[in-house]
Amino acid sequence: MNFGENKENKRKMEEEKKTEDVKKIENEQKIEDVENERKTGYEENIENDQKIEREKKIEDEQKTKNGQKIGKKKIKNNRKGIKFSIKDYAKNINRKHLKNGSYSMIISAIFIVIVVVINLIVGEIPSKYTQIDISESKVYSIGEQTKSFLKDLNKDVSIYQVTQSGSEDETITNLLQKYEEESNHIEVVQKDPVVNPQFVSEYTSENVSSNSLIVVCGERSKVVEYSSMYEQSIDYNTYSYTTTGFDGEGQITSAIAYVTSDNLPVLYTLEGHGELELNSTIKEDIEKANIEIKSLNLLTENSVPEDADCLLINAPGTDISEDEKEAILDYLENGGKAMIFSDYTEESMDNFNEILENYGISRVEGLVFEGDPSHYAMQTPYYLVPTINNTDAVSDAASSGYYILTPYAQGIKKSEDVRDTVTIESLLTTSDSAYAKANLNSDTLEKASEDEEGPFDLGVSITETVDDDKTTQIVYYTTSYLLDSNVNQMVSGGNEQLIMASLNWMCSSDETSTTSIPSKSLEISYLTLTAYDVSFWQICTIGLIPGFFLVAGFVVWLKRRKA
Repeated sequence: MNFGENKENKRKMEEEKKTEDVKKIENEQKIEDVENERKTGYEENIENDQKIEREKKIEDEQKTKNGQKIGKKKIKNNRKGIKFSIKDYAKNINRKHLKNGSYSMIISAIFIVIVVVINLIVGEIPSKYTQIDISESKVYSIGEQTKSFLKDLNKDVSIYQVTQSGSEDETITNLLQKYEEESNHIEVVQKDPVVNPQFVSEYTSENVSSNSLIVVCGERSKVVEYSSMYEQSIDYNTYSYTTTGFDGEGQITSAIAYVTSDNLPVLYTLEGHGELELNSTIKEDIEKANIEIKSLNLLTENSVPEDADCLLINAPGTDISEDEKEAILDYLENGGKAMIFSDYTEESMDNFNEILENYGISRVEGLVFEGDPSHYAMQTPYYLVPTINNTDAVSDAASSGYYILTPYAQGIKKSEDVRDTVTIESLLTTSDSAYAKANLNSDTLEKASEDEEGPFDLGVSITETVDDDKTTQIVYYTTSYLLDSNVNQMVSGGNEQLIMASLNWMCSSDETSTTSIPSKSLEISYLTLTAYDVSFWQICTIGLIPGFFLVAGFVVWLKRRKA
């Protein structure tokens, strides 16, 4: 029994095992089928994606083909439009476009005409309005004195510039143009000596250098040499010449005054008493003013000549005689004119002083010293820088703006007992701080109790009407150093202008002009500083400016320290 049961159990177990194996196989088959189905679906998805991509590509290619067809069609249409526009332009060229082109051409032509007309108008404008002279000494322009002279000119004057074409001196040519623009009576003509070889000989027998001028008015003429218009100095180390000044305006104005004047004034200089000779600069200025200079010795001549327009007494070293005094007074009291200079001297000058006293003036004893630093120069109180009073005798010098330097001058006293017909005007005046030092052997330059207090006149003009047509004119200065070239150079020609203004006042008349224009320096101008100016700038440079930087530095240091 047991054996049979075991066998039955064993059979059952085998059947169960077979059943499990069958189920296992079925499960594996199901898993395989699921995998196959998933694989098949993935492949189908890939095929679908590829199909979609192919369809999209085909669609893009179709669009490209369509776009190219449309582009070709547009190009074709544009070409047709261009052909149509060209045809239209060809049809309308004689209408709209031709009309616009003509309008542009007319506007351009009008603009060109306007520019040409403006250039022509500007070319006719005088150079004094279109050119500016920025040179320090105004070399390329004419001064107010020349302009005033040309304004009063009432005679026709021709100025011939003798030079070959192309060899003109531009400075002189431009200067002549300004003369021509300033007066309708001036005509400038260029003469070529090669083309006109006989022209110069009509006016002078001498050779004339290139760029020289011939000034003509009626029967009178004057040659202005080219070399006279340029001042030169020689360097003796290299034996070379340097141009130091330009005197074109002075020489041309002088020549015009010469040819337009009927009678030229004569200046007599008194001799025989140790008078000083005129220095070359002043002498040239007087001659440039067309004033003839002659010597006069009253010991041989009993009187001042009748043709004398002015008498110059230049600081006699000894007194004049009684007869000479009477001769001079006789000349002055009959409407004569005199320019008188004197220097301090211990010599007795009684007769000379009587001439001054006859016209209400006398000299203060001693030399004048200045107590105001702004009225003396070179830190020397007797190198006086007086005030120039604007009077008829020195109006040109007063308006020039130059200093006047008067070393070793004496004061002038005005008398209250002078005749009512005599008028005395102050030309040069010191400050109120001036004093006349009588004792020149004193050890000190300071004012002493016996010294006379200022202010003082250092120069005066005197006028007295004698008859209806005669007027006595006298200009008196108490130092001959006004005529010294070195002193004149210290004030850049200020003294020279003062002297010539005084002479011009006495020698000019309705028939005669004595205009004298100083040469224009091409060198460095001197700077004149009074003692006050020197002290002021010393204080500024030594004290104020360094002090300012010291204070500023201290303030900066203090702020940084606090920070």
